[in-house]
Amino acid sequence: MRPLSSLAISMARTGVDVIDGQRGRLFLWLPVGFGTGIGSYFALPLEPGPIIWIGIALMALALLISLTRLPPLLAPPAVAALVILMGFGAAGLRAHLVAAPVLGFRYYGPVEGRVIRIDRSASDARRLTLDRVVLTDFSLERTPARVRVSLHAAQEFITPEPGMRLAVTAHLSPPPGPAEPGGFDFKRMAWFDRLGAVGYSRSPALRAGAAEPYALLGVHRLRQTMSDALQTRLPGQRGAFAAAILTGDRTGISPATSEALRGANLSHLLAISGLHMGLLTGVVFYALRLVLALIPGAALKYPIKKIAAMGALMAGGFYLALSGFNVATERAFTMISVMFIAVLLDRRAISLRTVAIAALIILAFQPEVLPEPGFQMSFAATTALVAVFSILRRMRLMVRWPPAARVIVSVVISSAVAGIATAPVAAAHFNRIADYGLLANVLAVPLMGAVVIPAAVFALLLLPIGAEGVALWAMGQGIGWILGVAGTVSSWQGAVTHIASPPGASLPLIAFGGLFVILWRGRWQGIGIAPVALGFMLWAMAERPALLIADDGSLTGRMTAQGRWLSKDKGSGFAAGVWLENDGDLPDQARAAARPPVPLDLGGLRIRQVTGRGWQEAARAACAEADLVILNQLWEEAPLTDCLLIDLGFLCKSGSLALSASSAGGGALRLTSAYGASGLRLWNTPALRWDPPRRAGEVKEKLPPYVMGTVFNIR
Repeated sequence: MRPLSSLAISMARTGVDVIDGQRGRLFLWLPVGFGTGIGSYFALPLEPGPIIWIGIALMALALLISLTRLPPLLAPPAVAALVILMGFGAAGLRAHLVAAPVLGFRYYGPVEGRVIRIDRSASDARRLTLDRVVLTDFSLERTPARVRVSLHAAQEFITPEPGMRLAVTAHLSPPPGPAEPGGFDFKRMAWFDRLGAVGYSRSPALRAGAAEPYALLGVHRLRQTMSDALQTRLPGQRGAFAAAILTGDRTGISPATSEALRGANLSHLLAISGLHMGLLTGVVFYALRLVLALIPGAALKYPIKKIAAMGALMAGGFYLALSGFNVATERAFTMISVMFIAVLLDRRAISLRTVAIAALIILAFQPEVLPEPGFQMSFAATTALVAVFSILRRMRLMVRWPPAARVIVSVVISSAVAGIATAPVAAAHFNRIADYGLLANVLAVPLMGAVVIPAAVFALLLLPIGAEGVALWAMGQGIGWILGVAGTVSSWQGAVTHIASPPGASLPLIAFGGLFVILWRGRWQGIGIAPVALGFMLWAMAERPALLIADDGSLTGRMTAQGRWLSKDKGSGFAAGVWLENDGDLPDQARAAARPPVPLDLGGLRIRQVTGRGWQEAARAACAEADLVILNQLWEEAPLTDCLLIDLGFLCKSGSLALSASSAGGGALRLTSAYGASGLRLWNTPALRWDPPRRAGEVKEKLPPYVMGTVFNIR
């Protein structure tokens, strides 16, 4: 047997060799570590207190000081730990910096504020985001920094625009929690948007005073003018599509067109994101470089490549402003800026290093985007594409191929790689996979890059001299082809496969495994396949809750062999749609309610739901014969001792509920709350006040709502 000292020396040498083998690639792991720290912060069940933050700061400082003294073998792990702590701290700092009051109850009355954003709600109503808000009988300290109001009445008196100060009578409520425990947390997103209330109005908005200065007013008017002109010159859905990709105005896109684009996996063409920004700046870059190269002597006297890069950056900045500084466009502009700055610094423009730098910049300033599908899909596709084409470039497989063949093969490879890389993210967040998406993208994306975007650039350049007609015609033809592909492919049998939502660990495991395969160099590269396989295995084994209860108590959903049965075919439509989508089912509430009804009883637990007139007597009667009663009213009479009553008071503090088999076994059932699953966080204060009622003999174990999202086990 080898002496322990010799074994230790051998292991140390092996570790040094492994680290040396990753020289030049360790930088690529910085955004992975930074993102791990951000994800750790968001995954916490409890908001860190001052002592924890002080401890983290001291640990980071100690690591930073020790870096200059550590041996080569320990330096990379120390840097990794430091970067993780920095990501954790960045997320926490951002969460505290954006802190703003949140409405604590339903409000009906006058709402006054300055318009800062105009968009459309899911019901296609005009929606306004207001800041500098004034509410009746609210002090400044209690007034939300921003509110969002959907206008359902005809606006006959004013046309809202950014900077306008207006007043409207509106119904407001706090940002809603997840539709089911562990689901999408709108409260968290609203917190980082400083959105303290959301609601609607059925009365016209009125001007409340002189317009206040607003930097984007001129941009908004330009956007609106361009959108109106495009939809006039290109009538129908072609003009609406053109307005969406150039100005971000989607108001003209019909529901049928949106559904066709989603069914063909072409909805990404509608959003101003990395593809559009890359195509537009690429067209400007190569056009400027070509024009400058045609000037005699210019290429010898001036750095035309850098001049073209500066011009492309300016074009990208203009496109960013034109989109209304949309979050996805800001992310795309950051990525493009890093690429062109690399050109200015005589570095390789497209590489994994530029992708890593862009990810670090975005996550440092907006750590809250990490859980969002837009960020995940953008960087999944970009990282995979850069890695694959770097391999192809080193192999020199297509060097001698004809240019046309290289273009066709590159498009097919790009669509396949991007589709594979983003498929798990799309399935996890949107619960659907477009089975013919690869074919649709191969048929549509080349037209987007070769016709639509270049024609849009030329139309803008020719607009001052009134010669934009030909460019707009070409643009319309390309858009017509894209819409035709979307309509045809989405109409095929089996075009869309619905996927159930994965457990929380699946997507991080798949992402980390994929990144390990791409970023690691050497014989251990294949280890990354293990976490990918584990993530998919957990996804396949995940079970959906047997019973779901909406946060207003008016809708329940019981899982059956035919799918989830819903207690009513109308009302609480948002919760119903989310439940069915997360089940991997068609989001059709009426069809789900028409399934054969089943008792709500589960595992020997007798469950009743009470709604409608005479609910007081019905609740008493149900409590006499059931163990658990769900009520969509606030019970203010003497407590019912014969059952566990889940009324509006309970649901106000718990959020939506899920009942499923407990991992404890023995027939136990686990009741999980939405706020409990989200944890006691800055954006999730209702759980702080939750002390759910107990029923002696049935509630065997009661846990705080921040412990694994478990409220209590019922036996």
